[in-house]
Amino acid sequence: MTGQITISVRAQDGVQATPPDWFMPFPPEAPPGGEPYTLRDLIARIVREEIASFRRRLREQRLTLVFSEREIEAGLRQGRVARPPRIRREKVVEEDAVDAALKAFEDGLYRVVLDDEEQRDLDQPVFLQPDSEVTFIRLTALSGNLLWWL
Repeated sequence: MTGQITISVRAQDGVQATPPDWFMPFPPEAPPGGEPYTLRDLIARIVREEIASFRRRLREQRLTLVFSEREIEAGLRQGRVARPPRIRREKVVEEDAVDAALKAFEDGLYRVVLDDEEQRDLDQPVFLQPDSEVTFIRLTALSGNLLWWL
């Protein structure tokens, strides 16, 4: 069974900017020891997947040294041919990011909705389907890089 899990971020106030939806392959990695997949595992997996995506974008950015024809044409239409802003080159420690995300959930900074059902307990099993939708709902304005991935 193959598919993809849709990940989205929404702000409770509907005003804060949110990133576009992204996708994670299904099935996700199984937790060690054959244990049931929990919300804790799901959040950790999503954070790790987003860190991997961030690192891929950094590598791609290093390889892009010249403008493509499409980039030049788009720039000319806008009146300025310029490089997009560079991604900040911060060292991301995977486990610190996972810990921050789990702590933020425990502190009530965001909620998680899986297939239209709010998930309230990090250690309760979750049941993912090939077309599952996971929505993170921000409950507060964020500052700094606490939840850079949201």
